[in-house]
Amino acid sequence: MRFLPTGEQSDFARTLRSLLGAAEVPATVRAWAAGDHGPGLALWSRLAGTGLCALAAPEAYEGLGPLPVELALAFVELGRAGVAGPAVETAATVVLLGELARRGEEAPAKRFLPGLLTGDSLATLTLPGGSPYALDADAAEWCFAVRGAGDTATAAEAGPAPDAGAGDTAAAAAASGVAASGSGSARTRALAPDAAPDAGELWLVPGGGERLASLDPARGLFLPGAGGEPLAAGPAVSAAAGVAARWARLLTAAQCLGVGEALLARTVEYVKQRTQFGVPVGSFQAVKHRLADTLLDLEFARPLLWAAALSLSDGDVAAAKLTAGEAAYAAARTALQLHGAVGYTEELDLSLWLRRARPLRDAWGGPSQCRAEVVRSLPAPSGLPQTTATRRVTT
Repeated sequence: MRFLPTGEQSDFARTLRSLLGAAEVPATVRAWAAGDHGPGLALWSRLAGTGLCALAAPEAYEGLGPLPVELALAFVELGRAGVAGPAVETAATVVLLGELARRGEEAPAKRFLPGLLTGDSLATLTLPGGSPYALDADAAEWCFAVRGAGDTATAAEAGPAPDAGAGDTAAAAAASGVAASGSGSARTRALAPDAAPDAGELWLVPGGGERLASLDPARGLFLPGAGGEPLAAGPAVSAAAGVAARWARLLTAAQCLGVGEALLARTVEYVKQRTQFGVPVGSFQAVKHRLADTLLDLEFARPLLWAAALSLSDGDVAAAKLTAGEAAYAAARTALQLHGAVGYTEELDLSLWLRRARPLRDAWGGPSQCRAEVVRSLPAPSGLPQTTATRRVTT
């Protein structure tokens, strides 16, 4: 079986790589982190011109898809280039609106999809089971939130996040990489995808507001405002939100893979140039082994990502997110160690990817949440008594 992208898919990825390579993305990311969104919005408009957003939309609304494999390929390139902004959230919003239209709720799609597909607008999105924070709400034109029926609580008013394990204070700030403060004020309740309420509500909520500290300065995190404009309600909203959440997790996994590849490539180049005892440090066996382990982690994640894009099942998507997220985080640790002291400097462009790896690993489902989803997706063991442990797998 040839489990590789087609020639057409590879050509599309190369087109994006060429566009991003000529776009001076590091300067754009630094401007975005400083609050200057102009260069980033211009880049997003050029990306949308390649058909990027249309890949997530149905043909009935001038889209090309939905095409998850092509979109996953595109987001690998976005991660490799280090593009800032709510790209995942915008794509997930397109999926959400398309799913709502397919289920009979066409008004939101007719209103918002045209601007999203042309790249004229960015959107940010919060869903049950995803990040409780509106990513880059100050740059997005539209901020959407899916809530349970009658639920108007903001993230700051909700309970603790499921990934908030003891000692895991960064993950305790939930899925988008909020800097740990110990106060607990940034925690929120997040539901598993299969625990979404039967009757959900889609709201257009106020964006902006107070910006929260993030591990990645280029990821602006905001608490969604209470109230807003109701757009749709009912079981169709909950079902569409579940689909959008899977896509968001898949595309975040793709970004993680791209970030890991960028970190590895930059580290390999650096150890060829840095010398000790008169020879490149890359010639040392310990360095070679560390880089080889990093490459193996990334190559192990790649087929899981493509399998998840083909099936879009909960278990496959969770497995892809888990392995790609962990591989990217491991690549960041390797890059930091092998760069030495210079790796800690903000002036080095490497820092843009180093700061991105941990938040992306935890976004749209941290490691513990994804592991639990993988376990739930496993078939029931055969020939074993139904002990408490085996019942956990099957329930």
